[in-house]
Amino acid sequence: MTLDLTSAETVNAAAKQPWRDPARYWGALHAATVDLPAPLVALSPAALRWNADELRRRAGGLPVRVASKSVRSRAVLDAVLALPGFHGVLAYTLPEALWLAETIDDVVVGYPSVDRAAIARLAASPQLAERVTLMIDSAEQLDLIDAVAPPAGRAEVRVCLDFDASWRTRALGHIGVRRSPVREPDQLRALAETVVGRAGFALVGVMAYEAQIAGVADRPGGRAEAALLRTVQRASAAELAERRAAAVAAVREIAPLEFVNGGGTGSLERTAAEPAVTELAAGSGLYGPHLFDHYSAFTVAPALGFALDVVRKPTPDRATLLGGGWIASGPAAPDRLPLPVWPAGLSYEPREGAGEVQTPVRGAAAAGLRAGDRVWLRHAKAGEPLEHATELVPVTDDGRAGEPLASYRGEGKCFL
Repeated sequence: MTLDLTSAETVNAAAKQPWRDPARYWGALHAATVDLPAPLVALSPAALRWNADELRRRAGGLPVRVASKSVRSRAVLDAVLALPGFHGVLAYTLPEALWLAETIDDVVVGYPSVDRAAIARLAASPQLAERVTLMIDSAEQLDLIDAVAPPAGRAEVRVCLDFDASWRTRALGHIGVRRSPVREPDQLRALAETVVGRAGFALVGVMAYEAQIAGVADRPGGRAEAALLRTVQRASAAELAERRAAAVAAVREIAPLEFVNGGGTGSLERTAAEPAVTELAAGSGLYGPHLFDHYSAFTVAPALGFALDVVRKPTPDRATLLGGGWIASGPAAPDRLPLPVWPAGLSYEPREGAGEVQTPVRGAAAAGLRAGDRVWLRHAKAGEPLEHATELVPVTDDGRAGEPLASYRGEGKCFL
């Protein structure tokens, strides 16, 4: 099954923004899929198209590379890549990249790989080697590739350098994720020189992901916390823009780069404003999970949701769902739990939360729920729900369920 986001029907439905009336929106998804077994993941093509258009608008003319870890469906990847403003995939493992490269001609692996079998397969195929770019941040990773496939007997391996985008201050310490050890422009230049000086490699790109801006909402619950986050993000963005520009300039003296990748859903405008950056990356903003409800610069449409069955009533004012423990990655905290959205007014048992096999919910709406009813939830992050489902059911604005779209799981793939 394919997905078409270019049809007049989808474009017109996106313009109406039906998700602004949550009761009607989730009720329509429910009505369209009520006869299908749960757990069920539903996709609104209209909301997906609206989110894609917003990402393109915020990118300011730079191409957006789609982060596949947040999508995990080839049908959805293909549909988004068919839209103007999107080009290429940022994959999360090399086996995944090789699989996608069977049909997609530009795939960058966002993390270093030590998968020897996958490296051997890449090195043995001129077509795959032309389509897939590996990420490195040390000479040791080059050594491993050479040990698996010596330069004299392999296709040339395309390489991207991972540059650390975190922020460090005396007062706050390390702000951001622990990615590349390569932090300073002279370090990146030295690594570039190492790559260029070795046979069998082609240096084609630089990537720097500013997770402390792109992946951290600046509008949490409290005003004081929000003000602090915005101050930190402004200072971090200013520091990174200067450091990234110097690093890219240093590498361009060594090799003619094809791309400089940066950003994420939460930082597109800031990153697009940097002259050193030639393309952006985004994925989560396509599905619009609930962590992205708390950014001040943009809004997302809830394009993806999942439904669970009510299977019992432990008390008259509570209902128990089958499953539900689809917890998002990151520090364990309440904001990593799925968010019940329909019927409105449901919450978790504080001492139980969302469980692997059962999830009790309570609240005014719980009293009216009966065995066989359904509850709809939004995931905290984007792609992880599809690790629990083999397919997505597209639902049109007029309440029609389309043919299911396979997730990676539905195609028999489990990469991470």
